[in-house]
Amino acid sequence: MRSRRAALAAVTTTTLLGLSPVHAQEAPSNDTTLIDIQEIIVTGSRIRRSDTATAAPITVIDQQALADRGFVSISQALNETTAITPARAQSLLDGSGSGGGEQYPQLFGLGAGRTLTLVNGRRMVTSAGSFSSGFGNSSNDSVVDTNLIPTGLLRSVEIVQGGGAAVYGSDAMGGVVNYIYKDDFEGLEIDAQYGNSEDGDYETPAARVTWGMNFAERGNIAVNLEWSKTDPLLPEDRMDATRFLTGSQNDLNTGPNDGQPSLVRIADARFWMFNQAGILFTPPNPAQFPNRAFITTDGLSFINGGTPAQLNADGTALVAYNPGVFPTRNGPSIPFASGGDGFDYRSLSALTTGIERTNANLIGHYDLTDKIRLSTELLYAKTEGEDPRASIPSNTILNAAATGSGPIIIRGNNAFLTSDVRNSIVNYLNTNFGPGAGNAWAANAPVPLPPVALSKSWVDLLPSSVGEREVDTFRAVLALDGDFSAANRDFYWTVSATHATVDGSTRTWGVWQDRYNNAINSVLNGSGAPVCAINADADPTNDDPSCSPINPFGIGNVSADARNYVSARFGMDYENTQQDYLATLGGDVMYLPAGPMRFSVGFEHRKEEAEFKPLASDQAGIGRLGVPTLPQEGEYDTNEFSAELLIPILGQDFNLPGAETVELTGAFRNVDHSIAGTESVWNAGLRWSIVQDFTVRYSRSRNFRAPNLTQLFAPTVTNLATITIDPCDADRINGGPNPAVRLANCQAVFAQLGVDLNGFQSNAESFPSALVTTGGNPNLDNEISDTTSFGFIFEPSFAEGLTVIVDRIEIDLEDGLSLFQPQDFLATCFDTPGLPADICGISTRDANGQVVTSAAQTINAGSIRYRGENYNVNYAFPVGPGNLFLGVEATHTSELETSVTGLDRTRTDGTTAQPDWRGRFDARYGFGSWRLAYTLNYLPSVLTAYTATIETTDVPTVDANYRHSVSAQFDVTDQVTVRAGVENFTDEMPSYPTASYGDIIGRQYWMGVRAKF
Repeated sequence: MRSRRAALAAVTTTTLLGLSPVHAQEAPSNDTTLIDIQEIIVTGSRIRRSDTATAAPITVIDQQALADRGFVSISQALNETTAITPARAQSLLDGSGSGGGEQYPQLFGLGAGRTLTLVNGRRMVTSAGSFSSGFGNSSNDSVVDTNLIPTGLLRSVEIVQGGGAAVYGSDAMGGVVNYIYKDDFEGLEIDAQYGNSEDGDYETPAARVTWGMNFAERGNIAVNLEWSKTDPLLPEDRMDATRFLTGSQNDLNTGPNDGQPSLVRIADARFWMFNQAGILFTPPNPAQFPNRAFITTDGLSFINGGTPAQLNADGTALVAYNPGVFPTRNGPSIPFASGGDGFDYRSLSALTTGIERTNANLIGHYDLTDKIRLSTELLYAKTEGEDPRASIPSNTILNAAATGSGPIIIRGNNAFLTSDVRNSIVNYLNTNFGPGAGNAWAANAPVPLPPVALSKSWVDLLPSSVGEREVDTFRAVLALDGDFSAANRDFYWTVSATHATVDGSTRTWGVWQDRYNNAINSVLNGSGAPVCAINADADPTNDDPSCSPINPFGIGNVSADARNYVSARFGMDYENTQQDYLATLGGDVMYLPAGPMRFSVGFEHRKEEAEFKPLASDQAGIGRLGVPTLPQEGEYDTNEFSAELLIPILGQDFNLPGAETVELTGAFRNVDHSIAGTESVWNAGLRWSIVQDFTVRYSRSRNFRAPNLTQLFAPTVTNLATITIDPCDADRINGGPNPAVRLANCQAVFAQLGVDLNGFQSNAESFPSALVTTGGNPNLDNEISDTTSFGFIFEPSFAEGLTVIVDRIEIDLEDGLSLFQPQDFLATCFDTPGLPADICGISTRDANGQVVTSAAQTINAGSIRYRGENYNVNYAFPVGPGNLFLGVEATHTSELETSVTGLDRTRTDGTTAQPDWRGRFDARYGFGSWRLAYTLNYLPSVLTAYTATIETTDVPTVDANYRHSVSAQFDVTDQVTVRAGVENFTDEMPSYPTASYGDIIGRQYWMGVRAKF
């Protein structure tokens, strides 16, 4: 019988070899016999079955997979699954941060919110706060952080690829990830592990304790405590982290067919306009007239050979400033230069976020009778993320004064100006603005004067630049399961109640702008001591006796009193609450010649609530922008009815050629959502065993995702942000779905502004200089997808232990819940003929053409088209004194086309974002007390962008990436096992020029020990 042989193969590879992961379509089992293969629930259906092959493809990972690779979090194993787009707490080094440590799995690159997370078949409360919550919580999707999942209690992870909404409800678009816990743990297990990078800067300690026991001959209880931690890394910790795509127009480029890229990379990119010590400028705007704008050490203008000046670290003298090498064509009209003393672009963000996770779990069950079981699951998890560069205040000439981050206007009577610095400035002004100009400035005369501006990034204005994210998750499940017989049929049922709460918070230090305005201008009092200038004014109402003046010159010269005066704690607390009540009934409908027709029906009532509570500083709007962030809350509930049917058409007893068994499955779900309305979705499947060794399968489903509370009700927040793509930028203007339309629209807008479009470079693409307002949208509808999968399972009787599985996945999604970022509003504006006023009005530009305001909001506008295949080949067989397992897993993406706006159609397949192939090869050999493991991770050579050519980028193609990992495990005694391994033992860095197409951490060593009693 094929199912028994397949089950035995799965048991053998799981139990003897610790298959990592198990890729056959069978759930793992601890039973190594052929006797009494029990009916179980397989993810993707609530119908019990003995043959665990299903119409939809499923991948299974077991706990041994974690041990073989030294993984301390399930996220690491999920990132190795080729159908899942890796999620890492890592910056892309494009000006964005590394986040709060969240890690959310997403299948097929469809977005994390389109992969549903279950625990033991039940939904989890979302971990995410809001994309407008500040540091971390960048997702506005309903997602579950993998850091919550306890590895000590984990039996397996089942991943349904493609759909699942008819069985489980909203969000199962790309598929389902179901974490299944052990329910029969006995004894005491202690596990400890320590790892580190070859450079000694990435420690990964972890420990866990799991205890369980049977009691009263009817019950089992298990408790698990575990902890792990990783420290953050900075870009300068890895030389390869310099690989970012900052560039300038190429002087050698003469046209679209000359073999020269339009954009060339800037090596060692630095912001020449500011640094940490401070650079002095005078008008005109240095972005337009840099040769004259530098204040120099020798009084001459830069155009006449003057030497640009910067403050020394003490802030007591002007010293020579090297602005670096400007890109040739644009000169210093863009914010970057190569090398020099400017602010290092890498220093805008951390490379990785530090994560500390603490989990405590209790699970148990008690058989009230032979037919009824009472069970519970209790979870508490704390996840803490730390980004060391979440808050880096600056006052630079890149930003307008209205943002609070504009340059510091230095008065001639500033208390912290030394005579040397003052004399140098006076000399420069007299030389370049006429005799007496500098003297008038020094006297602070009330006449029009050329202002002096200081442009700098602060290292000492705030108590800390660290951003902290903390999420506490509480979850309690109480369930009753039972079975009974009636009318000569067997039935089973379950009722459960789940209550879960996420208490999250984000914290950063920020600038109290009114106080900053008070403290930045200082004078000497009658005693010769620096005081805030407001305290010297005649108006007694313009006085704050607690004001402590800021010394803006040099590095590290802000006093503790001034720092405390101008600093405030910013952030947001949020709470997500879920109440879920589920009841199911399943069993046999009737007996057909091929076997019993089976059904499952269910009712689920779910209530979700979210509350966003900005801190008092945010609500008062005392930050740099002066815009209050108001509290917001919302809720919805759903009533959902579901039904499934399994119909055996033909069985083995029929002995029909070409049809050993034929089975049909169907599912239907009706959802009544209190905000989004009603929706009906369905699934239909076929499984056909042509011969004993070969089975084909087909599945077709309609799935949906309802808008979540964050997308609906996130509070309105305004922040300075980067805009990753400005369509009118010189290296973007010839792109888009219709380059002629984009070019014409940009020409029209820039002509109206009176700005030369030729060679325009957007500052906001590389620096947070635009005011972006984010918030919820209460008028959202469901998004809908159609999913088709078909493939085969081949288990040849002539090669016992060999399984070959191939599945084709096709997904079409419409009315997508798209988070419109500023770049999407801009693209919709400039790629639409006629410049639609409603869309174009969302973003504004200043007199220089730079984007200064925009917005971000979720809209029903997007679409996704996915086409691809999954391949799994596993072979387990005896070799010498032991057993060898060989496994290949590969995902081929032949097409991934997404549209956020409904106008654009962006292909990302065959690129670094979604490579056309991802592969992994595993070899495991177990003999006696030993177990050896090897893994190869493969990424092919791909384009940096789907349309990339040498004409558009200097490195259009990245090389293939290979990572090798090895480990060994030895059973010292029946109770003690030691293990050790090397991850990425060839120290393969990400493929140039990326920082993420591969492993930026490099070679890592780890070792661990497990003791069982």
